[in-house]
Amino acid sequence: MCKEMVTVYCGEGKGKTAAALGYAVQSAALGSSAIIIQFLKGKKDEELDFLQRLEPEIKFFSFARFEKDFAELSEEEQKEESMNIRNGFNFAKKVLVTGECNLLILDSFLELLDNHMVSEEDLQVLMKSKSEDTELMLTGKHVNEALGKYALKIYEIHAD
Repeated sequence: MCKEMVTVYCGEGKGKTAAALGYAVQSAALGSSAIIIQFLKGKKDEELDFLQRLEPEIKFFSFARFEKDFAELSEEEQKEESMNIRNGFNFAKKVLVTGECNLLILDSFLELLDNHMVSEEDLQVLMKSKSEDTELMLTGKHVNEALGKYALKIYEIHAD
């Protein structure tokens, strides 16, 4: 696992996803392929429709079934959405194992760690799945202690 190939955008400010998406566009312009998997932000059809225009260089996936953010869902809806999140996490592992892209962005992944939807052991398995050739980018509000040993570049974005 190459620490130089793991980047984190974190903080309370807005712009983490935009920064990651900008990096994906820049990478695609240089001939790389990128996959973005978004967690916890709900199903936003208009965003998905727009981002699908960037294919095949940049592919975007959201395993959300509900349009609302995870925090706005009822307890029953959160249970269902948690299964979808687990499917997204497993898909991310598959992408890393198969080397399906040059850049994998896991948007709002840090919140999965914060909310114990993904364990430190899951994080370790994910990192061990990563090939030396695949760059991994994670976004979210808070950097989990366990993540520090995997990421060399951590950019903190502050609120306006």
